[in-house]
Amino acid sequence: MDKRKGTGISIFVVCIGGFFLYAYLLMLSEWSPIVLQLSVLMLAGSILAVVAWIGYVMATTKSSSASITSDD
Repeated sequence: MDKRKGTGISIFVVCIGGFFLYAYLLMLSEWSPIVLQLSVLMLAGSILAVVAWIGYVMATTKSSSASITSDD
């Protein structure tokens, strides 16, 4: 087995294990409220980080002199 295939299988197994760990923590443990709150916080933070990155790129990108315009 080459290194790339082994890495792929490892990532696959870790992700499946992570899902089952997350499901256990969310459904069967006393940590459920905190796990849910952290999940929502990470989701909101990720979405806002992507939107902030788009805004940053829009604000710092120089406009090109050759813009496409339609002459109707």
